[in-house]
Amino acid sequence: MNLFVFGLGYSVMTLVRRHRDRFTRVAGTVRTAGKAAALRAEGIAAHVFDGTSGGDEALLADLAAADALILSAPPGQAGDPALAAYGEAIAAAPRLIWIGYLSTIGVYGDRAGGRVDETAEPRPTNERLRRRVEAERAWLALGARTGKTVAIFRIAGIYGPGRNALVDLAAGTAHRIVKPGQVFNRIHVDDIAAVLAAALERAAPGAVYNLADDEPAPPQDVVAHAARLLGVAPPPEVPFEEADLSPMARSFWGANKRVSNQRIREELGVTLAYPTYREGLAALLAAGEGRTALPAEA
Repeated sequence: MNLFVFGLGYSVMTLVRRHRDRFTRVAGTVRTAGKAAALRAEGIAAHVFDGTSGGDEALLADLAAADALILSAPPGQAGDPALAAYGEAIAAAPRLIWIGYLSTIGVYGDRAGGRVDETAEPRPTNERLRRRVEAERAWLALGARTGKTVAIFRIAGIYGPGRNALVDLAAGTAHRIVKPGQVFNRIHVDDIAAVLAAALERAAPGAVYNLADDEPAPPQDVVAHAARLLGVAPPPEVPFEEADLSPMARSFWGANKRVSNQRIREELGVTLAYPTYREGLAALLAAGEGRTALPAEA
């Protein structure tokens, strides 16, 4: 299988590195020449794409040779960048039969702590999420028009190597913000890779899948658990109203829901390696996460 990716970032590169034997060729886009050079050293045909310009002949050749396409770049004000610049080439790609669009569970909006699954209608609460919903619909429409399988993957908060509460504690950047009743789902990046690998074979045309763990939990509990694992004192609790948050970060806290992952288990046959943050943090600790930046006595 030849894979093309718009946005060779953290999650998709985990898929590529964990399942490299699945792919004859991997190509895709990044935003800088330096990152493109680093990926080429790994055997990946990386192209620089600024999100606006099209017509790169080498990129078009790799698109035409692709059997599967993953889109992980977020939409901009002008819509989905890959669709805007290369939509016609994608629709006409002769070998392309499978397209996966990586979205966010944020499109469900606020459910006052209630459960939500893939049958729920999106309730985007800001322009950024409205653009996400529009991009989802545009890719599904392309699939319906061309007969290519298009699947949507709505992803919870991502953590994994280098991006977790252990690392934040070691760096002194962890915060324990408390908003009563607030919970978040999250998902380990290795589980994202496992879902995408399964979906390449089993995803139904037009399907939507939630990528989330089994236990939505208060964020302060995750930080406190990470501190216990490291044997350090957790940071003090900070009431949400007093927290120093950017407008984007504050918008995340405005949505409170419990996201079901039943469909990835029943339809894709995926068993999460890290069903809760406890298993995920324990594995990351065993791999050395969060230890190097701590004082020697810790």
